[in-house]
Amino acid sequence: MIAVIQRVSNASVTIEGKIHGEIGTGFLVLLGITHLDNREDMEWLGKKIAGLRVFSDEEGKMNLDLKSVDGDILLISQFTLHASTKKGNRPSFIEAARHDVAIPLYENMITFLENELGKPIQCGKFGADMKVALLNDGPVTIVIDSRNRI
Repeated sequence: MIAVIQRVSNASVTIEGKIHGEIGTGFLVLLGITHLDNREDMEWLGKKIAGLRVFSDEEGKMNLDLKSVDGDILLISQFTLHASTKKGNRPSFIEAARHDVAIPLYENMITFLENELGKPIQCGKFGADMKVALLNDGPVTIVIDSRNRI
């Protein structure tokens, strides 16, 4: 499971011309799920996301997590994070999980993050054509892969 986490001043996702979710200060999280992922990967990654200390403290150091700044999460499913470009110029998405694996893990991640933060998070719609807008703060962009824990 891969997460691209962007610290944002604001972010939104639009589906079929209507805003489906939006946040102010917090994280835009692009989540890629592979066919090898399971609940353990989801929980490990969810804890990393919720505990990530990349917001400035009173001394200007990145030392605060989402809860400390009352931040929000906009979670977007993104199978293209598992693209392979080893052969040719057309990406292969063979590593991306099929819907029967990906949807339950995506929904579990939503619930897990809501429990970790103690409030609802905003989401895209799995499999939808989404338009994502963001104002990256910093910019701060961090990639975490559950396969690279060590």
